[in-house]
Amino acid sequence: MIADVLLAGIVLLGSSVQWLTGMGFALVAVPALVLLLGPTEGVVLANCAAGAICCAGLAGGWRLVRPRAMVPLCAAAACTVPAGTWLTRQLPEPWLLLVMGGLVTVAVLLVLRGFAVPALRGTRGAVAAGAVGGFMNSAAGVGGPPFSLYAVNAGWPVREFVPNAMFYGVLVNAVSVASNGIPALDRVQWVLVVAAMAAGGLIGRTLAPRIPENRARLLVLLLALTGGVTAVTKGLWGL
Repeated sequence: MIADVLLAGIVLLGSSVQWLTGMGFALVAVPALVLLLGPTEGVVLANCAAGAICCAGLAGGWRLVRPRAMVPLCAAAACTVPAGTWLTRQLPEPWLLLVMGGLVTVAVLLVLRGFAVPALRGTRGAVAAGAVGGFMNSAAGVGGPPFSLYAVNAGWPVREFVPNAMFYGVLVNAVSVASNGIPALDRVQWVLVVAAMAAGGLIGRTLAPRIPENRARLLVLLLALTGGVTAVTKGLWGL
């Protein structure tokens, strides 16, 4: 019962921040889901939930999607998803925790610094960001940071970032679910997850106009950084 309540709380928090910032479910939820459900189940649940949220969020902003950038991004991501899936099936749990926690931690630190990479521009930049994002999404459930870095270096305004992030999330998570499979949850857990996603959506959309975007994004990144460090610590403890 306690585990189910924690599961619902994690999904609720992740869904709320996803609606606040356009991206963030995986960053916030994956470290906690990995600690609660284990590396494999935590990642596949994050893929499923983040994909469903992105699909719902895209409905109102699909006209702002940039096909010229998104096609190479998503195509490259689809090509590297199998490599991430393969990695998760080869490593023992402590090493998986280290890899996942390390990827989350490094990605958050890069985004916090607004890492400027001139190479992450144009079609080549889209391919590079998509390739790294696809691998990270299937291996650790966090494919968003490379996309964020690409958008920052491309100079996208927030108004365009959110729908394009949602579009990217739909396709990349769909490919990741096809590669990794569906999480093995029981009926009660699925009900709790769906209810938490719906409640998180309502909370996020209600708070979005009231919380400055920079503060909301900083909160998401700090929560993600805490979770990443915690996963690394548990991985080191298990070696």
